[in-house]
Amino acid sequence: MSQDAMSEEAAQASHRDGDTTDFGFTRVDREAKAGMVRGVFDSVASRYDLMNDLMSGGVHRLWKRFTIELSAARAGQTILDIAGGTGDLAARFSKLVGPEGKVILADINAAMLEVGRDRLIDKGAIGNIEVVQADAQSLPFEDNSIDCITIAFGLRNVTDKDMALRSMLRVLRPGGRLLVLEFSKPVSPLLGKIYDQYSFQILPAMGRLIAQDADSYRYLAESIRKHPDQETLLGMMEEAGFMECRYHNMTGGIVAVHQGFKA
Repeated sequence: MSQDAMSEEAAQASHRDGDTTDFGFTRVDREAKAGMVRGVFDSVASRYDLMNDLMSGGVHRLWKRFTIELSAARAGQTILDIAGGTGDLAARFSKLVGPEGKVILADINAAMLEVGRDRLIDKGAIGNIEVVQADAQSLPFEDNSIDCITIAFGLRNVTDKDMALRSMLRVLRPGGRLLVLEFSKPVSPLLGKIYDQYSFQILPAMGRLIAQDADSYRYLAESIRKHPDQETLLGMMEEAGFMECRYHNMTGGIVAVHQGFKA
């Protein structure tokens, strides 16, 4: 093969890679991923919180509580919870910011938002909460308008994570902080092996029995493995323009919360 032919083939491969992205372990068209992810969460929305409790043994509530503590949310602030789904973080933030503050519950998935809105209404917590269907890659909010952004177990489902991080930085006020709570890489090889067995054998079986949907939970397990590890995500946040970035491992690195500030 000539050098020119090799260069052309490499360019075509690069173009193909640019047009595709990961959907779990499968490569799909970038433009198709959002719809495929939406299908997953349309399927699991009604039992999402129940499955979270079962999958984590309730520990996900402790992970989220720690994230809220790191937010340092206080009365009068505006908090944006991206991929907020069923509204559990939004309900807690609502109490912290008080009637003079505002919580924006945002999710790209209408089915998840509907479940979240209904639950917030049942809890009587909707007063200072605004529910917005929004894409993390192009947030529909003014520049420098948000005090704190949280995204819990949602970044790994975003097609262009770098674009989303830049969008989050744009809407944060100077001094505002971003908190990314996400599954990550276990620090122990032994724990990693146990976690792999759990993720790819037990988790889909639970999805089939409880949510009648093994495929969606198989995708969720695969999406965790394709998500950037702790150091990689830290570098992505710094590259996007966040300052003082750091992360905290929880449960042996199975989950990590990353924090960064806008200068």
